[in-house]
Amino acid sequence: MSDTILTGELRARIGETRVYVAPEPIGKAAFRYFALAIGDHNPLYTDDHFAREHGYDGVIAPPTLVCETNQYANLPKESTGYAGHGWDLEVPRTRLLRGGNEYTFHQAVRPEDILTVTWRIDDMVERTSSKGTPMVIVTSIAEYTNQLGELLVTNVETLICQSRGIAS
Repeated sequence: MSDTILTGELRARIGETRVYVAPEPIGKAAFRYFALAIGDHNPLYTDDHFAREHGYDGVIAPPTLVCETNQYANLPKESTGYAGHGWDLEVPRTRLLRGGNEYTFHQAVRPEDILTVTWRIDDMVERTSSKGTPMVIVTSIAEYTNQLGELLVTNVETLICQSRGIAS
């Protein structure tokens, strides 16, 4: 087995970009359903009057909604049922794990916003786990803008392609 799992083919994907434009505004219903699903009863997400009293033009999205939904992508379902953005990284004999997300919220997301999301593979590095197995750490950045081109959210996502062990 090669000593490295971060191949030249994978390295060549650094800088790869995908852009998705939502087919419609994100909408109040998405705000309400997401808040309900995560158990957040903040009236900023469901009550226009309350939101206006607190300096907004009406309801706003729960902060991570746009990062956790794929409704902007408008993609067909994969065989697993997933219908959203993915990099389709093929790293033999590894399993894909989510390493975490770092969000920066630039301004509130409104129901009338039509999202454009630009994903970019920012970096890939190979490391060795505490158990001595190789892994590739992939950092990608998603920028969410509205129909006016205003930056709403930046999401730095870390994915880990962790070796399943040495193949014979």
